Amino acid sequence: MNDKTEASALSSDATEVRRQKLKLLREQIGDVYPAHFHRTLTNAELAAKYEGLEPDTETTDAVTVAGRVYSSRNSGMFMDIHDASGKIQIFSHKDVTSEEARSLLPMIDLGDIIGVTGVVRRTKRGELTINAQQITMLTKTLLPMPEKWHGVSDIELRYRKRHLDIMTNEESKLRFQQRSRIVSGIRRFMENDSFMEVETPMLQSVYGGATAEPFKTHHNTLKLDMYLRIAPELYLKRTLVSALADKVFEINRNFRNEGVSTRHNPEFTMMECYWAYADYEDMMDLVERLFSTLAMSIHGSTEFAFGDKQISFKGPFRRVPMPDAVKEATGIDFLAIKTDEEARAAAKAAGFAVEKDATWGECLAFIFEEKVEGTLIQPAHVTHFPKDISPFAKEVPGEPRLVERFETYCNAWELGNAFSELNDPEEQRARMVEQLEQAHARGEKQKELDEEFLDAIDQGMPPAGGLGIGVDRLIMLLTNSPSIRDIILFPARRNKAD
Repeated sequence: MNDKTEASALSSDATEVRRQKLKLLREQIGDVYPAHFHRTLTNAELAAKYEGLEPDTETTDAVTVAGRVYSSRNSGMFMDIHDASGKIQIFSHKDVTSEEARSLLPMIDLGDIIGVTGVVRRTKRGELTINAQQITMLTKTLLPMPEKWHGVSDIELRYRKRHLDIMTNEESKLRFQQRSRIVSGIRRFMENDSFMEVETPMLQSVYGGATAEPFKTHHNTLKLDMYLRIAPELYLKRTLVSALADKVFEINRNFRNEGVSTRHNPEFTMMECYWAYADYEDMMDLVERLFSTLAMSIHGSTEFAFGDKQISFKGPFRRVPMPDAVKEATGIDFLAIKTDEEARAAAKAAGFAVEKDATWGECLAFIFEEKVEGTLIQPAHVTHFPKDISPFAKEVPGEPRLVERFETYCNAWELGNAFSELNDPEEQRARMVEQLEQAHARGEKQKELDEEFLDAIDQGMPPAGGLGIGVDRLIMLLTNSPSIRDIILFPARRNKAD
């Protein structure tokens, strides 16, 4: 019998024993899964309330708590039960516990959820404890818990059965609590900065706002093919046209039918915002203020560890134009290169395998990704992107091949992308038509021109700065998580059979 077969057999035996106990419990107490149970305190509230209680001291205070049994000693005389906030020790003995409650102890297994009413004391060893008077069975579990001290060691099982991972791994539990705090912190920061939160459609009949492969579905009643959004950009800009607010943002789920990696998941969270009468430099300042605020919230400092690196979110971040960064890394001065052909020749001469029809801007961006991106460990804003890969940004004055765009990098990851937004309706249409032709040439025949968005821009959109932040990657950094699957509760994964 191999290890997996043996483990399965043991699990099956344990489950059968638990089913027998469940049958006995039903006979003994009736309802083993009651609909409600009223606690007077959480375990954390209990610990805080009695923080000053001296060792070997018993109160007369009766409390009611509830939680999952994580450990049991001396045939259930001592049990540790955990709720979402922490643990408390339970003491059951004939001197303090009713006979009815003590009769339940042989039926209680690790993982069961119980309620306890009793008196608070602190043991001689300093352990806050409840002398159980009454015990209520709230949930009899049929599957054994993973071994407490080692948790779920199989990486794939951790992602597939996240409930077990969090149940047995305090680091995972803390990480998802921190994720909640970070997302809430982003929302509070934006609202305090006078941004209005809005909601835009996830189902779109015309997808856009980014270059990505969409997920496709069909609306039966409307007889309409629809797409899960790849970005909310084109809808958020319409709110600026409407003058609903000068500052708008959305914390949104986006969906892209592309690869999975340690930094990519098919559905992911972004914060996207638009600020009327601002530009990309204003958005750089916003990023720095937001990042430092979140770091302070989680770590109490703008400096924190990621792996073996020490990251600083203290502003201002380094700002470097992309052509300057490439010139510094390779010696190639793209601003001195005039044509696409010259750009391809310079790239190939330096050993870069660019596409045979690559444009000047595509060559610049490719070399940046190959030679510079991986060196950007501390946060930095890379500015002045090529126009031919940035269809929604304003040109840099005096240099029409570049646009007022930046991406924020840290740990060699792109965390944010921002523009001084294009609001010239004729230029916007021309660039979107060009982008559409390129998409069709790549075989994306379902790609359409978003005429409703262009109609809105014809109505007049104020000058604005726009920003998108990859919330998942930001959370990875702030929680020292090397994989995106560590900070998404239920990440995409292959079928179990695969």
